[in-house]
Amino acid sequence: MSDNYGDMPATIAAWHRVVESKDPVELDALLADECVFRSPAVHTPQEGKGLTTTYLTAAMVVLGPTLTYRREWYADDSAVLQFSAELDGLSIDGIDMITWGADGKITEFAVMVRPVKALNKVMELMAAELFK
Repeated sequence: MSDNYGDMPATIAAWHRVVESKDPVELDALLADECVFRSPAVHTPQEGKGLTTTYLTAAMVVLGPTLTYRREWYADDSAVLQFSAELDGLSIDGIDMITWGADGKITEFAVMVRPVKALNKVMELMAAELFK
């Protein structure tokens, strides 16, 4: 994605800058303290900026090298970003559902991934990254 973010919401433009830089330090200014991360790999919501940062940082390592956002839809306080990636020869399709508050900080980040074989590979590699 280029530096020209056009008419996309400022929060999403900031998210794209984080993904491009792969610098998790930038997440501190983007995530609300009470942010919740929802993953298809984890049964319970991961609550708080710290846990959300941990999961998003691991995702940048695991998916970041091949992650491409293909389409995006925006509302006043939320967006859906469709992505693709490749892991160990498996094609992954997914969406990030992002919600933010009046201050522009992300309050909820939910991820959905398909197909199940790709989800299993994401779970395996995310666990390795999270628990190393």
